[in-house]
Amino acid sequence: MERSRTSSWHQSNLARISALVLLLCCALPSIAQTARKPSPYEYRQQSDAAPAQQAKGPDHLPRIDSRDQFMQLARVYNAGTALEMPHLIFVIDRHNDGRIYYINTPRHALHEQFVRQQRLVRSMDKATLNAQYRDPQRRFLFGTIAWQRDLPGYTYEFWEGDRISAPLLRQADGIVRASFYDPIRFKTNSTGHQQVASAMGLAHVSQEALLREQRFLPLNTGRAEGRLRIVRSDAQLRTLSPTDIPVLDEVPIALAPVAGLVTQRPSTLLSHVNLLAKGWGIPNVYVRDAQTALRQYDGQWVALEVSNNDYRVTPIARPARTPSAAAARPLRRNLPRPDLSVVALKPLAALRARDSSHCGVKAANLGTLKAVLPPAARVPDGFCVPFSHYQAMQQRLGIAQRLRDLQGRPGFATNPDVRRDALATLRAEITNAAPDAALVRALESQWQGQLKGAGVFVRSSSNSEDLPGFSGAGLYTTVPNVTRADAVARAVQTVWASVYNFEAYEARTAAGLQQDAVAMAVLVQVAAPSDSSGVMITRDPFDRARRHVTYISAKRGLGIRVVEGKRQAEQVMYSTWSKAVQVLSRSAEDTQLVAKAGGGVREVPITGSRQVLTDALIARLARIGTATKQALGGVDQDIEWAVVGDEVLVLQSRPYVDGSAR
Repeated sequence: MERSRTSSWHQSNLARISALVLLLCCALPSIAQTARKPSPYEYRQQSDAAPAQQAKGPDHLPRIDSRDQFMQLARVYNAGTALEMPHLIFVIDRHNDGRIYYINTPRHALHEQFVRQQRLVRSMDKATLNAQYRDPQRRFLFGTIAWQRDLPGYTYEFWEGDRISAPLLRQADGIVRASFYDPIRFKTNSTGHQQVASAMGLAHVSQEALLREQRFLPLNTGRAEGRLRIVRSDAQLRTLSPTDIPVLDEVPIALAPVAGLVTQRPSTLLSHVNLLAKGWGIPNVYVRDAQTALRQYDGQWVALEVSNNDYRVTPIARPARTPSAAAARPLRRNLPRPDLSVVALKPLAALRARDSSHCGVKAANLGTLKAVLPPAARVPDGFCVPFSHYQAMQQRLGIAQRLRDLQGRPGFATNPDVRRDALATLRAEITNAAPDAALVRALESQWQGQLKGAGVFVRSSSNSEDLPGFSGAGLYTTVPNVTRADAVARAVQTVWASVYNFEAYEARTAAGLQQDAVAMAVLVQVAAPSDSSGVMITRDPFDRARRHVTYISAKRGLGIRVVEGKRQAEQVMYSTWSKAVQVLSRSAEDTQLVAKAGGGVREVPITGSRQVLTDALIARLARIGTATKQALGGVDQDIEWAVVGDEVLVLQSRPYVDGSAR
């Protein structure tokens, strides 16, 4: 059943700034009337919103002359929290000398509702209502005013999909400013709004600028108990245990399981560490100046609670006995059993979903997409080295017995430093072992024959990633831009060895995955000399009900830095309903990675605009994301992509892990 898009989207938006967007604050034309969980972008019924405030005072006012008058008409979301925001809705009647109505918002949830009750129109059918957001000759302007505590100051705004023109915006700006007691600025909710305001020379504030001022952002909600540790060096990072709650300057490239996570620099939502935190089900939060704010708790046992609108750190008594790693270990989970009967190297074009049993889900998914995505997008050519070759290497080098010997060393089970050093020794033995001569010949033949000796990325496709509740994102090593035949075999062994990366071993232990059941297939894929690259999720990652929204994160050059998350990427949202692009952040990178002619990558400066993606490319990526999701069974996807010239490449697609804290 359809429901009116006029169901006060501003309420859900303002109620969930913690969802990374201070976006929409008006009323939305009717399209869908599905009764479901509220979203931060669409209108929703007053009964779905935050607890209703008692509506006092007049129905409306023709002007606001004081803070008291504003608060008398305002609805306040997240009162008393870091995300508190009072707001009120307004209507401008352009056919009545531009009269403005500042509306008692707790009493009137919708602009449409107010217009009808005031008998400003006899009726407002769907077409008439839609015209109030699309028609340059519309009668009404529907907007919202909010107090932005982080500016601080007032802003007024319109729905992201409102096609407000320069004449309409100029009229609204004059009327609002003349009838409001305090300085007030226009807030842009889409790139379209920003283009109009900039062309007019109208002073405005963007949602990106507001997000930069945000002091708090929940990346994963929940509660955890552990020892809070201020981490200022790589040496300290190496000593973290599963009972620690580290407070980091920024998201690290890799992280072993911890109890909770706090960072004081914004990061990309889809960085490997943030995805792993979701899979681990731990609270994960950005807090500005967190190391200073939480310094008093350094070394203490605390409870960390992260909700959608606040976070709290509370000292607790140290447990009488800290659980041992063995006692804390979850029940064993079985990994998919590899099919070792397939020995031949398999071209991507020959792979389909059923081939995950011998080539892993990553390679099988790419084979499926290679067949169905063109001409909208292309999967770079490549081939899979099946699980059977990894198993043969293990037997040849006696890896199972070597691992048992290492696990039997004093301190291996209890001391992470002992484990780290032992696993490094095992990795070196695998990487540096003399390669199997028959495999070397097969790799060179496939590389030269199928891929014409092009530079390749050599990546993992194991049976211990892309699983329900365990993405394995970033746990295994990728060898970039391999350009020599002898280096391909060594790169394959490097990927095999990464099964024993410390963070991978620890993550599997925490998830209850059996170490001796891991199998590693390898994907050898033509390198893409990316102009830009990134990741996207085929729905709103902050609200699972909003499946018409695509979240995209991007940087210039190769995509390695997007998933590392060390510096904030360009982050945007695209809605297929509103057709609007909303910018959450522009890239903070000063340099980009490019492929070196002789192999590997190099860093070069970025010049010119910080903008990575155009609106047209964003819409195109969203369509490709939808096609990818449909091709892979309708499950929401976490997709790595790249752009080369005018061509979009899909490099990887895995089910999006939407973890919640346990």
